[in-house]
Amino acid sequence: MPSLLPTPGAKMIYLIKRRPTTGREELVAHWFANHMPGVIRNQENAAKQGRLHAWRYLATLFDANQAGEHPWDGMAHLYFDEPLPRPRNPSGSTPRDTFQQKAEPYMPWATVEYVALAGTDELKVEPLTLNDPFPCTRSGFYKRCFLIKARQEADFAAMFSHWLDVHVPNVCAAMKRAGGFRYCVSLSLDPVTEPYAGLAELYFPTSAEWGEFSQISKPDGLEQWIDPLGTLALTAGTEMIGIP
Repeated sequence: MPSLLPTPGAKMIYLIKRRPTTGREELVAHWFANHMPGVIRNQENAAKQGRLHAWRYLATLFDANQAGEHPWDGMAHLYFDEPLPRPRNPSGSTPRDTFQQKAEPYMPWATVEYVALAGTDELKVEPLTLNDPFPCTRSGFYKRCFLIKARQEADFAAMFSHWLDVHVPNVCAAMKRAGGFRYCVSLSLDPVTEPYAGLAELYFPTSAEWGEFSQISKPDGLEQWIDPLGTLALTAGTEMIGIP
């Protein structure tokens, strides 16, 4: 397949975990109702003032793992024309809304995104009609997310080259056979200091298609750079959309 072109700008990822005293539903309620509208307003105001702003904003809600635990409760993606500088303190160190009171402080993770399968027909945005249009939600899909931890001695240039030129075509071919419809990879802009080298997001209509993909996909060598103990595989079936 031809070389992938990156999504313009930077994809800033925020991995979210609730505080020990916060319930899962409580976190999600405050995320959607009290945090996302404020983020939307801030980005709209920044755009009007000609400042750097997010032109897309969405969040994924992760399911519990087989042990009933949430290693991460979700992640937010904000797309900017350029990476945000790394802040001195994590967001939420001094809470600005109820969501940040309920979530552990979080840091931005700067990545560059490559979309191998777009899935635009299957992942539609339907703004709300009886309330403010955004944020809104979408579901009706099965999403697998892989937070890839690299081995300590990994050569990131070689890893990323193999990931894009060998692994992505291999995954795409298997996904098309199994009925998957969207596949994107986000590679860390600073893999040496970030906890994860990258993120892979695979979308299927249901878990059945994921099961078929798992049967037909074959290793292609990327595993030589991956730390299997530090890598997380998470599932999701709901996304919240702030800026489409």
